[in-house]
Amino acid sequence: MNAIDRLTEHFKRFPGIGPRQAKRFVYHLLKQSNADITNLTNLILDLKKNVRVCEDSFCHFYSDDPQERLSPIAKDESRDNSVLMILSNDTDMENIEKQGVFKGRYFILGGLLSALDQEPEKKLRANDLVRIVDKKSKNGLAEIIIALSANPDGDNTRDYVLQKLSPFEGIKISTLGRGISTGAELEYIDEGTMRSALLNRK
Repeated sequence: MNAIDRLTEHFKRFPGIGPRQAKRFVYHLLKQSNADITNLTNLILDLKKNVRVCEDSFCHFYSDDPQERLSPIAKDESRDNSVLMILSNDTDMENIEKQGVFKGRYFILGGLLSALDQEPEKKLRANDLVRIVDKKSKNGLAEIIIALSANPDGDNTRDYVLQKLSPFEGIKISTLGRGISTGAELEYIDEGTMRSALLNRK
């Protein structure tokens, strides 16, 4: 396998990227100057060096301080500590933040579960979720919103999360209203639909 094929195989691992798109990426890179390739390489290395995982929300954030452990959102004292939204990934959080419809706290699970997943603890931050909820329950947490995509994997993950959170009887647990159509990815939901889903959560 030559360099073109190896790089194509690597791009195929990207979410939503098929063989033809992966090959287009490779040929696009071949057209770039050495300076552009060097710049891209440095950006990727900087990404790995300075992007950290928040100890509170488990979202990714950029900081050149190796001692920083909290994201800007986690450090924002104006946020509502009584509400925690559970999301599957960072892009969902970025979309909700961009819309400005939610001012509480976040927890990023790290993915979704399919019906075939036999070891969910290896795929999701389930134990971290329980630990964070236990900690926040002592500091005014009153409601948890499970905000996952309206598809089979989202539903499987919601059921699993509900099971993990069952010991926390004093906290209201809600899910987004079905203003979000079945099959919809949360990452692409518009502001009006998200606002409706939040208002009609159950």
